[in-house]
Amino acid sequence: MRRRLALVVLAGTACFGQSLERAEALWKQRRYVEANDAFRALVKAQPKNPDHRVRWGRLYLDRSQPNDAAALFAEALELKQDHAGALLGLALVASNSFERKAVELARRALEIDPRLVEARELLARLALEDSNPAQAIEEAGRALEISPQALEAMAIRAAIDWLEDRKETPWLGRALEINPRYGRIYSTAAHFFVLNRRYEEAIELYRKAIALEPDLWKARSELGINLMRLGEEAEARQHLELCYRNGHQDDATVNTLRLMDSYQYFQIFRSENTVLKLHKSEAGLLRPFFEAEMKRAIAAFERKYRHRLTRPVQLEVYPQHEDFAVRTMGMPGLGALGVTFGYVVAMDSPSGRKPGAFHWASTLWHELSHVFVLSATRHRVPRWFTEGMAVYEETAASPDWGDRLDAEAILAIRDKKLLPIAELDRGFVRPSYPAQVTVSYFQAGRICDYIARHWSYGKLLEMMHDFAAARSTPEVVRRQLELEPGEFDRRFVAALEAETKKTVEGFDDWKKRLKVALVAARAGRHEDVIREAAVLRDRYPEYVEPGNPYELAAEAQLALKNQPAALAELERWAAIGGRSPATIKKLASLLEEAGRAKDAALALERLVFIYPLDEELHRRRGDLWLAAGDVESAIRAYQAVLAAKPLDPAASHYNLARAYRQAQRPGDARDQLLLALEAAPSFRPAQKMLLELASPKSLSAPRPGAPGAGNGGPGSRPR
Repeated sequence: MRRRLALVVLAGTACFGQSLERAEALWKQRRYVEANDAFRALVKAQPKNPDHRVRWGRLYLDRSQPNDAAALFAEALELKQDHAGALLGLALVASNSFERKAVELARRALEIDPRLVEARELLARLALEDSNPAQAIEEAGRALEISPQALEAMAIRAAIDWLEDRKETPWLGRALEINPRYGRIYSTAAHFFVLNRRYEEAIELYRKAIALEPDLWKARSELGINLMRLGEEAEARQHLELCYRNGHQDDATVNTLRLMDSYQYFQIFRSENTVLKLHKSEAGLLRPFFEAEMKRAIAAFERKYRHRLTRPVQLEVYPQHEDFAVRTMGMPGLGALGVTFGYVVAMDSPSGRKPGAFHWASTLWHELSHVFVLSATRHRVPRWFTEGMAVYEETAASPDWGDRLDAEAILAIRDKKLLPIAELDRGFVRPSYPAQVTVSYFQAGRICDYIARHWSYGKLLEMMHDFAAARSTPEVVRRQLELEPGEFDRRFVAALEAETKKTVEGFDDWKKRLKVALVAARAGRHEDVIREAAVLRDRYPEYVEPGNPYELAAEAQLALKNQPAALAELERWAAIGGRSPATIKKLASLLEEAGRAKDAALALERLVFIYPLDEELHRRRGDLWLAAGDVESAIRAYQAVLAAKPLDPAASHYNLARAYRQAQRPGDARDQLLLALEAAPSFRPAQKMLLELASPKSLSAPRPGAPGAGNGGPGSRPR
């Protein structure tokens, strides 16, 4: 009896082994649905075997389903805590989203199985992603010691050579001698070129990858995505659709095709040096603002960087944030608002964000700085420098632009979490704590500001030229600043800590006192609010977010009928960078009441760069500029009202006619009056002005506020 049972067990084991072989064979043949069914049956038959779950998880990972893969790896670890393959699987999942724990998981896998070649190769890959080629070479070398045929290790060594502009590398021949169709040696290298924003070179590498291995669908998809990033949409679609038809339907491929389908709803506007792509629903309103700001920024950067672009810059503006997000898939350390791919920039539209949460002009200058720095350095520049220059240029464009000192940066300074300049790129690619990407942007910007103040702005340009020559950050710091990187870090951090000392040291108490001020405001204790707000403002002057002391104090002063004091608070708030549309409008009203029409108009002009999709904003701008005597600005504002498709088109055309009349443009005024009467035939103010324009005396336009200058008012309705 026992002998017979043993035979049955042995037969069952053999059957299961054959089932695993069958699942693996189906996977290798790319019969993925059948392979998935085979793994499911295998796991059901042997629920206590962690190996099967790990291999099934790797199938899901191969099919770009990381969540399903991670669940299976976790189940395997529940069955066997020290399963090296499951830990490696989780490390691979984490590496795909640039998580810091990928390194820890790979090292844990190696502690269990020191000869796990793939874990060594992964560590080499992660090191090179962290801009640490020396460590990448070391890890790849260890992988090759374990297995002289470690192809991924060879690919990483080849990538390092190519990144350092060595056209020939011995690792290519070694890899292709082992596998003549190993297209991954090129696609692996292309991945690193994309991370270093060397997109054109990455595209050529992806082309070589699929020439060797035409069914390397992941590489073909990446080729399509990067062609699209550079505006080569026709060829991009060909590659992506070929991937889709052959079953490679990962999120990046599918979402990019969907995004390209949506381009039928966009309009393209071209000029000598710009290409502007806007959604049809908002193109009429946004085009004048975006086009003008693009040209202003390009002209400014040509002067500052002493560099001329060789072709037009393309700007794509997406009203749906998810569409913009598709553009950035697979890219680490990017700001959530804009991204630059060489001469192509993609960004959110103001309509894609909550009003006041997004300064589109600041983002545009940030991204256009990237265009110039990447072009001037041939894309050979560390991430910290190009991001630092872009952050610096935001506030250089206007002091109230850019981001303020925020809580994350305060805590990083307090807790000594700033990275050395030689390692700052790591903070963008693989953050070790949730806010590190944001903090790295702040730190890089402050470093560029520090260099400009203590050396010169010209020194930043000299550093840029050194980076173009492929010099490393430590080399450039030594050459241009004549300091060791460690000494630079010491001086920079000391200066930053001195500048922020009051805010950093008093931050915990500031938070407590802010709560006290908010309670007092809710209770209507206005004197207490004003007293607390003064302390809060002095301790942390850069805080202009909701619940800030400036607005609290202004509200309290208004409650006490002290308009001048309230106005002074809001002017301070605006100068520092406050962005609340409602508060900016309140500031404009107080300025207008104080008889400062031009200042009120200028206050509203700030809002154009924050949230221009507001009909009332543009009508008020027009009224204020007309009252201030700036007719051309009034015309632009009233044109924006019409582009916003106003609820009252008759009054809007009439207002524009008033401005044209003031500008001595009677023909244009007459056209607008006819459009007003087309919308509302009995609109008496338009009828009256049309008769006046027909009079021989019409060439003498009434001054603003004079009888007949605007009878009926901008909001008048037809009787």
